[in-house]
Amino acid sequence: MNRGLGDAENAHSSSVESCPSLRDVHSINPTQLVARIESYEGREKKGISDVRRTFCLFVTFDLLFITLLWIIELNVKGGIETTLEKEVLQYDYSSSYFDIFLLAVFRFKVLILAYAMCRLRHWWAIAFTTAVTSAFLLAKVIISQLFSQGAFGYVLPIISFILAWIETWFLDFKVLPQEAEEENRFLIAQDASERAALLHSGVLSDGQFYSPPESVAGSDEESEEKQDTEKPVV
Repeated sequence: MNRGLGDAENAHSSSVESCPSLRDVHSINPTQLVARIESYEGREKKGISDVRRTFCLFVTFDLLFITLLWIIELNVKGGIETTLEKEVLQYDYSSSYFDIFLLAVFRFKVLILAYAMCRLRHWWAIAFTTAVTSAFLLAKVIISQLFSQGAFGYVLPIISFILAWIETWFLDFKVLPQEAEEENRFLIAQDASERAALLHSGVLSDGQFYSPPESVAGSDEESEEKQDTEKPVV
């Protein structure tokens, strides 16, 4: 009888000692998961992601680079004022580079509005700007007389075409997949933290409602003392 009581007490003590260890494990994991979730939420609060910010910087670079090449072209042709008046006020589709500059402004406005201000997570805006840019430049190269005007007849259309397609590639293969992956990680971490919190509460409830060992040992000792007192005295 005493051996059985000793085994019961040892088993209970081992189970009681195991509860704090489980409690410690579940108290660490939810904290780490919550910290990771807060880091993702901090990224959302600060505005746009790093990769999207890089894309917006590249779109700005596109506009500034085309503007720089256009200003250089104006200087090469004999001064900014006279050439600007000729290309803007006396615009000619077959010989002016002003429309290529306006095309860069068009791409900048649409892409910044869609992916920086509205934070669009779809490719339709970049597809629209790239399609318009490609169609316009192909038509201009075929119809106009740019190739007879020197090196800038080749440089501006080719650079504008290449930059538009680089923007498309960067958004479709870098920005959107990386943001989708970060969002999936956030959802997985949030789900894991909820499960860990449920497990943590379950361990605490088992520890709170576990019966103490003294009650079992005490009841057996009282029953034995009662049996001894009931024995007849010889």
